[in-house]
Order: sequence, then C-alpha cells, then structure tokens
Amino acid sequence: MNKLAVLLAVTASGPALAQGQLPTDVVPISYDINVRPDAQTLLFSGSETVTVQVRRATRTITLNAADLDIIGATFDGRPARVSVDKEAQRVTLRLPRAAKVGRHSLSMQWTGKINRSASGLFAIDYTKADGSPVRMLATQFEAPDARRFAPMWDEPAFKARFRLSAEAPAGQLAFSNMPATSVTSIAGGKQLYRFGETPVMSSYLLFLGMGDLERKAQRAGTVEMGIISRKGVVGQGDYALGAAAKLLPYYNDYFGQPYPMPKMDHIAGPGSSQFFGAMENWGAIFYFESELLFDPARATESNRQRIYTVVAHEMAHQWFGNLVTMRWWDDLWLNEGFASWMEGKASDKFNPSWNSHAAAVIGEREGAMGTDATAATHPIIRKIASVEQIGEAFDGITYAKGQQVIGMLEAYLGEVPFRAGVRRYMAKYKYSNTVTDQLWTELEAASGKPVTAIAHSFTLQGGVPLVSVADVRCAGGKTTANVSQGRFGLDEASKAAQTWQVPVTFGMVGGTAGGARTDAIVSGPAARPVSLTGCGTLVANLGKQSYARVLYDRPAHDALVRDFTRMTLEDRLGLLGDDFALAMGGYQDLARSFETADRVQTGAHPLEWQAVAGEMGTLTGFFSGTPLEAPLRARAIARLSPVLARVGYEPKAGETAPTSNLRETLVGRLGANGDTDVAARARRYVAQLAGNPTAIPPAIRAPILSTYATNATAAEWETLLALTKAETNPVAKNRFVALLGGARDPALNQRALDLLRTDTITAPQKASLLRAVANRNPDLAFDWAVANRDLVEAFLEESTRSGYIVGLGAGSNDPAMPGKIQRYADQYIKESDRGGVRRALTTIAVRKAAADRIRPAVEAWLAGGR
Repeated sequence: MNKLAVLLAVTASGPALAQGQLPTDVVPISYDINVRPDAQTLLFSGSETVTVQVRRATRTITLNAADLDIIGATFDGRPARVSVDKEAQRVTLRLPRAAKVGRHSLSMQWTGKINRSASGLFAIDYTKADGSPVRMLATQFEAPDARRFAPMWDEPAFKARFRLSAEAPAGQLAFSNMPATSVTSIAGGKQLYRFGETPVMSSYLLFLGMGDLERKAQRAGTVEMGIISRKGVVGQGDYALGAAAKLLPYYNDYFGQPYPMPKMDHIAGPGSSQFFGAMENWGAIFYFESELLFDPARATESNRQRIYTVVAHEMAHQWFGNLVTMRWWDDLWLNEGFASWMEGKASDKFNPSWNSHAAAVIGEREGAMGTDATAATHPIIRKIASVEQIGEAFDGITYAKGQQVIGMLEAYLGEVPFRAGVRRYMAKYKYSNTVTDQLWTELEAASGKPVTAIAHSFTLQGGVPLVSVADVRCAGGKTTANVSQGRFGLDEASKAAQTWQVPVTFGMVGGTAGGARTDAIVSGPAARPVSLTGCGTLVANLGKQSYARVLYDRPAHDALVRDFTRMTLEDRLGLLGDDFALAMGGYQDLARSFETADRVQTGAHPLEWQAVAGEMGTLTGFFSGTPLEAPLRARAIARLSPVLARVGYEPKAGETAPTSNLRETLVGRLGANGDTDVAARARRYVAQLAGNPTAIPPAIRAPILSTYATNATAAEWETLLALTKAETNPVAKNRFVALLGGARDPALNQRALDLLRTDTITAPQKASLLRAVANRNPDLAFDWAVANRDLVEAFLEESTRSGYIVGLGAGSNDPAMPGKIQRYADQYIKESDRGGVRRALTTIAVRKAAADRIRPAVEAWLAGGR
C-alpha cells in the first residue's frame, strides 16, 4: 500500500497501531492522581485510581511508565502482578483473573525522581533578589513524558478526565489545569491542594506547578486570566495578560467554540530548555520567563513582540491541539502548524504596524524552505514509529512549513470559507482526536473547492515547488507568459522531480495593468500559458501567499529589478529571498541577487534591510575561516553602517516596531563583524553594569551585550563572568551564561567549556552555554562534547539526546567534521533515531556545495567594490 493509500485508510474510527503504540482493549476514563513531591531530595511519591473501560476481556493491562518504581497495583481491589519494560517505557499488569467487558478500577502506587531539566516533574533553581537560592517545581509532558509523573496511557488518543491533588510546603502556591477546589493544612508543615476535574483531554496536557510564587488575575468574560510568577515580578506579566484578554474573545469567535475552562493561567518559570520555550497545558500554559514577562528595563522591542506571538500561539493551541487533538504524533502539524499560523493572523489583526505577514516572508518562509530544500526534508505528515522519533517531529517543517501551507490554503479558499471550515471541524470533533484528512473534508464542505488534492501534494511529500516564468510579452492589450512547475533544491537529492498542485496568483506592476491579476493551479513541468489584461511587469505568487520559489527568465527578472520599488513589500521581500536562494541552489547567478539587493536603498523599509543583513550574514558564515571572511565582514560594515546612522542608537518618538527591530539587528550584525564604533559603545556600556545593572538602554541591550561578548579580551571575559555570578535576575543570568560562550577568541571558548565541569551554573544553563560555544566554534564544542559525552548527557533533556551533540558540529566548515559526526552516530545513536544526524550532515554538505558554487561571484562582487 503506498503512502497516500495508507494515510487515507487512517480514520477516526480506528487506525492501525504504529510500532510502540499501546493496545486498545483497555482504555482510561478518568484518573484520580495524588503526588507528594520533596523538592529538597528531588524525589516524589504518587498514587492513583484509574477508572478504565475494558473493551475486550483480558488478563493483562499495558500502560506507560518511565523512571518510576512501581510499589504495588490492584485491579478492582485485588493485587495484580507488575512487570516493567524500561526500554519500551511500559508497565504490564497481570490480573488474577480475566477482566470482563465494562468499567473497572485500577489503583497503583509508585515513587519517582524530580528532574533537573524539563521533562516529567522537574525543578527550576534560581535566586531571589537577596541572592538566596529557591526552587520551583513544574511539569513538562509533551511529547511522551507524562509517564514520568504517573503510570498512564500516555498517548494523545487515550483522552480521559483528570483529578489531581498534590502536597506542597505551607506558604507555597500550587496550581494545575483547573482551579483548586480545596486547600487544607496537613501534617509536616504542608498543605494539600485538590484541583477540579478537567474536561476530557490527552495526558500530555496535564500540568502541576508549585513554589514561592504569586498570582495576578483579571477576568475576560467568564474566564479568569492569571499570571503566575516568582515573587516581585508578577507586574511584568501585565503586557501578556492584556494581550491574552483581547485574544480570548477573538479566538472564541474565530473557532466558533467558547473556551471551556473556568481559568487560563500563564505561568512563568525562571529557567530554560533545549527543547521548548512554552507549553500549551490546558488552562495552565507554562512559559519560560523570557517568553512571558516583559521587563521594560532589559527587554528589547523584539522581546515584546516575541511575548505577544508566543502567547497567541499557546492560546491558539487551547482549541487546535487541546479541544481537538491529533490522534497520533504523525499529525503533530495539526497542532503546531495551525498555532503558528494563528499567531501571525492574530498579530496582524491586533498589531497591524508589525507587518507580521511581510515579516513571515523573510522569517518563517525562508526558515521552512531552508530545511525543506535539502535531503533532510520530510513530509509535513510524517510517520512516527517510536518514542525517540517523537521529539524529532518538533521542527521547522512541522511549525513553519505547516504555517505557510495553512496560509496558502486560506488564500486559495478565501478567508470566510476557510474559517467556516475550521468552525465545522471544531464543532464536529471537539474533545476527540483526528487525522489531517478530516480537516480537509470540512474545508471542502465549507468552500466547495477541491482542497484535498492540493493539500496532499504539500503534506504527503517533502520539498519546495519551483514555479518558472518565461516568455513574458504584451500584445493586443494582454500580458501573457508561460509557466511551469519544477522543484527547488539545495542538493541533488532535493532536486529529484516531484509534482505539486500550486495555487498561484499572478499580478502586474505599473503599465496599463491597473491591478490586473489572475489565479491558476500550476502543476507539472509542461509549460502552460497565463494571461492578464493590460501591460506591465509581471509578478508571480503575488503577496507570496503560496509556498513556492519563483524563477524568472532574464528579461522578466530585469523588469522586476527595474520596478522593484513599485512592488508591494511582500513581493520585494520575496524577490530578495528567492534570488538569494536560487543562487545557492545553482539556478541562477548570485550576481542577480546582488542586483536586486542594490535596489534596497538606505531609506528602504526596515524589513528589506533585515533581509539584506541576513543574507550578508549568511555569506560571511559560508566563508568563515577562509580568506574571504575578513573582506565580507568589512563589506557588511560598509553596507550597514549608513543604515544604522539613519536609524540611530536611540529610539525615536513614534517609530514603528520594524524600525526598532532593525536597530537591534544592525547593532548586532555590525558588532559581530567587528565594527569599531559599536564595539567601543559596548565596552562603555558594560563598564557601567557593575554599578547599574540596567545601564544599557533596553532598545539595544541584547545586541550590545552580544557585541561585547564577541569581541571580548581575556580580561573582559572575566568581567562578563563576574557579572554572571553576581546577577540575581534569572532571565538576565541565563542570558549572561550564553554570552560566556560567544567570544571570537577560541581560548575564551575553552574557558567557557571549563565551566561545564563546575557547579557554577545549572544543568539547563550548561546546555545553553555549550550550544553558544558551538555557534561560535562548532569544532571545539563537538570535540569536547564527544570527549565528555557522559557529562553532557547528564544535563540534557532525554528527548534531545539523539540530536544535541551531533547538532553542535553542524556549523563546521572543517572537511573532517562529517566523518566525525558519522562515527559518533555509528557508536551511540540507533539508526531509527538519526534524524538529527541527517540534518547535521546535510547542513554541512549544503553549505559547502553552496559556498563552492558562489565563490567566484562573491570574489567578483568584493573586487567590484559596490
């Protein structure tokens, strides 16, 4: 059976079990779980009673458990024999006699460990303002880590209700998905929190947190919206709380289903993770603090925008993911792609000056295509066959390509029919599980258009379509062109022929066109004509709504360069991105990209300069460690310095968010390239921090600190280390830790690595520091990690282990690195878990091939002095 047939055969009524999925002869109806954490010993104990439905008579019950010591189990009050398969993360109960069809009661008791990194029940260590240590507890269960908290059917299709109770030290705040129904004092200076029963939901959405925290709330209609944070900073949640209060009624209306919980807490944890920044637990959304709290003394404008989009993303999950959940992790994109698209849609509605759709053209679109156009691509709907593979599904294709494909379908169907289809889907499948085709069915029913065929071509195969435009001419008052569909790739594997059905809008710039446009489905390599009324410059993929690259023949491209400033912002950004990528893939000379970029003048839109700055940074990275690095850095300084002079170091009254973001980018890029003025400013500002922790203006704090770290001398690195040790603000401290790994001097990178052997920083901070060293010196970081593998794996989250160390080497330009990565993988990583290995090796190969391909054009460009 081919892939398409298999996917079509998987329906809501009963998919075949994937490898590793639990049997369905016994399913949970409700859990009553009690846990007793001991934050000091990092241990906890638990007990549960689960009401189950036996569908077929059986003497065995199998469910998930990981890193739990099962003390005992009973079924309908009778002891059951317990066996544990640690490798499969399963526990099987052998019943004294066969259980009959119907409802039964299963009880279990266990002990477990509190982790130091974000999986299962974990600890977040930080310091108070007075420097004293404090520990917060929280849970992180997505994807397969609820089983580290309690034995359960830890798969998304096994939805159930949860009643949770937990012991917490007296005076601490505890919180979960539902409000507490009672808080009572118990022996040992503790209090027992009992929480209300949740709606039917998947296990990965369960949440528990506790600590020396405070909560602030306001009402949004019938829902209480809360911010929970460490004490003293809850007011920094006002921005997020205000955004959430406006987003809730918008989402209620858009999805056509009211938010079903009585409260929605937004919880700030002062830590970090290698895997995630926020998690959509139903009614108790968890964020690491930098993703939720806005500190006006330290945060940049991009930080503020990031907070908004993350809140919008996680809130969208309360419907797409929580209310309606994918049946299995193959369809994770139903959660993440839709939430990513919705965050952009909400941002456009409430913050139109951000130009969110245009920003996505150079952000999410380019990010998705960067991976999708390589041998490391995979379909949006991908087969997940093991627990280890689940973590690999959380990548740019799932998120960013998913977002782009959903946006393309909305543009094709129209906003109103698309929303009607989403409402049908929500109403029909609320509190249940789905596969992707069920969404396409509802969109087709609402729009009357053939969604499935188009959608399948983008979700069941990887890769990037290439729309070619040639022979543009005007005659008889009409403009005509020949168009065809191929494939864009950055390596040979990604250039293998494939067919998509690409909905493309063609439009005109200037001439007598008068805004003429036409829509077409472009599919296959055979050229087909398109025509528009009037004469002018033809633009394909108008507004960059479709997920495709566009390749113009020379005359059509020359016309676009000539009329560049007359195109819409999205189309200017799309042309910049396509031209650069087409040169990387060998479809056209890099000189065309330089021609287009030359049309971006000093006073151009900030997003155009973001694109140019990003491309110049990419070129410099391609030739890092070669004779071309220094002249490329000098060219970047010459090109970008006048733009910074126009924007200035200080914000101006009434300036737009894109301008503020460009300032950050320019200061950071120029500082990284060694601009003497930016480096001198950074040194002056950092010298003031010992006496005033907020001496750096917040608008440029992040890039000024990164400039200082990049250009640091040995003495200046010691200054940075002293600031790190003295810092009590956990977000600022996490940032300082990462900066310690950012020096250009390899000797200072080694000193940063030496910190990983000490207790100076926490386990999550160690992972962040090692990644920072790899960003600057991938060869040193990879070699060190391999030599110290046990130490490194001790501070990694389990879901990241198969990809973290090999990913450290992905930025290397050393010809020996691919062999080293392969040898490491052969020794330590199972063949089925090598998605990270493939990405790292592909990244290196693509970068080398592109650098070799464009080197003559880069040399000519540098020699020309433009």
